[in-house]
Amino acid sequence: MNIQTVILAAGMGSRLGRSLPKSLTVLNDGRSIMQQQHDNIHAAFGPKTRITTVVGYRAETIADAFPKADYVHNERYDQTNTSKSLLRALNATGKDGVLWMNGDVVFDPRVLGRAIELIEREQSFVTVNTSKVSDEEVKYTLSAEGFIDQLSKTVVGGIGEAVGINYISRADKKAFIRQLGRVDDQDYFERGLELAIIEDGVRTVPMDISDLYAVEVDFAEDLERANLYV
Repeated sequence: MNIQTVILAAGMGSRLGRSLPKSLTVLNDGRSIMQQQHDNIHAAFGPKTRITTVVGYRAETIADAFPKADYVHNERYDQTNTSKSLLRALNATGKDGVLWMNGDVVFDPRVLGRAIELIEREQSFVTVNTSKVSDEEVKYTLSAEGFIDQLSKTVVGGIGEAVGINYISRADKKAFIRQLGRVDDQDYFERGLELAIIEDGVRTVPMDISDLYAVEVDFAEDLERANLYV
């Protein structure tokens, strides 16, 4: 299938305490986090699937490791958050819908297989885990119709966590881009999506992967947990 994919990898990842970009952290199976993501994308959507990566901190090290990818640069990576990195990527990918992920997520290959049906019917979604709800993670709530209505780290009464793998449909992309342009430089992309839901009526569903693994690697203990799966 023909799909636009984006990996957000502009940040410094200082909490992990390594000099290389966090996405180049090597896992126990010998692959970097980003290599695992590339492998999962190509397994789900085909070996010719193009991957656009947003880079900033030590951009050349990522480009050297993955010379066949497309690149968008966030020169203000040290002053902005994921909202502005994703904005650059969406503006560079035309009118089609986009699947995007944070560059530090180690995840089960079956996650993207589960996403294919939603992508084929152009349904925007946020991948979620309902087995735990941590205060420091992005949480969500649902409307009476079953669509996401709140999405942030400050949500009260969240019913699950956002995993960091998402899809915006062709029809919803314009509204999302506009909202990403409005939010503060330090906002996460979830704020732009939440505003698109509230103000533009974007209907976004949760895709539950609680039975599969997905680990966002922020700290050394996260890396240890991710290595239990690969």
